[in-house]
Amino acid sequence: METEIGRGKRARRAYAFDDIAVVPSRRTRDPRDVSTTWSIDAYQFDIPVLAAPMDSVVSPATAIAIGRLGGLGVLNLEGLWTRYAEPESVLAEIRDLPHERAVRRMQEIYAEPIKAELITERIAEIRAAGVTVAAALSPQRTQEFYSTVVKAGVDLFVIRGTTVSAEHVSAQDEALNLKEFIYELDVPVIVGGAATYRAATHLMRTGAAGVLVGFGGGAASTTRATLGIHAPMATAVVDVAEARRDYLDESGGRYVHVIADGGLGTSGDIVKAIACGADAVMLGAALARATEAPGAGWHWGGEAHHAELPRGERVRVGQVGTLEAILNGPAHASDGTVNLIGALRRSMATTGYSDIKEFQKVEVVVAPYSGDSTAVIRSAE
Repeated sequence: METEIGRGKRARRAYAFDDIAVVPSRRTRDPRDVSTTWSIDAYQFDIPVLAAPMDSVVSPATAIAIGRLGGLGVLNLEGLWTRYAEPESVLAEIRDLPHERAVRRMQEIYAEPIKAELITERIAEIRAAGVTVAAALSPQRTQEFYSTVVKAGVDLFVIRGTTVSAEHVSAQDEALNLKEFIYELDVPVIVGGAATYRAATHLMRTGAAGVLVGFGGGAASTTRATLGIHAPMATAVVDVAEARRDYLDESGGRYVHVIADGGLGTSGDIVKAIACGADAVMLGAALARATEAPGAGWHWGGEAHHAELPRGERVRVGQVGTLEAILNGPAHASDGTVNLIGALRRSMATTGYSDIKEFQKVEVVVAPYSGDSTAVIRSAE
């Protein structure tokens, strides 16, 4: 249903995770009987969590730690670990920068060239620990460094930007042909972000194994204020999940994973992302709060130091516990920042579902808005 904004302009109502909630069913389960496992291609994980490729979240050490806890850490190959052989002092400087100097100084720090030998070294460090290796490049850097990444032994390759399209047009540069690129690659590719049914469908047709859903909705993003672009996540995930279902029929059974990426600050947001159809979630700020996180209580993404138009900022998120406590508990706070997977298990058990795929069918309600009566949404069977 569309709403008239004024004469000549109508808009569709979209919902954020804060606008919705899941509903208990007639059946409940024991949380110990609930499975949170997730698999993509040949790789299986105990929990449906990817750590976002952001320097405040994932270092080689935290990628290993998250892997050992059952998730997947994605290393940013355009970050400090591939620009500096010893990035600890640079990290400390970023954390200590006064607010008024942060963006300008971070632009200078990230102007240091990316070094192919450091890409190889960091990937080798993670691989030596025996966990699944995932690393990310932006679409702009993928053509330049992907062969180095594949030769280094990456298991999953992530192409992540504020938005990624299957049809980028440029009069100055040769665009990355996603379909040809993915076809020629020997490893599964996760690509995004996308926020609409149509954009996601095109990305699925490139052969991607997974699609990231989100557009500038994270805690460290200012895309909405800078570009005026925003995609409320509940609607975005539902739309992309519908694209997945239709593409499954179109392709004769090829399943593309939907990964919610952005606006996932608490365990309740993770629950609602999966209820809307996500197979897994990519977390930034939620894991930046870990005591082991490189940001040490600060959080920022690549948009914060963009050379021409920064659309993010360094934000203080604090520290609430170890990575293990944040993911698996026990929790000593009731705000949804600790024991994320325990909360997911309990929500699934309370609503009567035993695994992630089943939980995607849970009933969801939209809270009253502007006098409208409560609407009930049931997942398509």
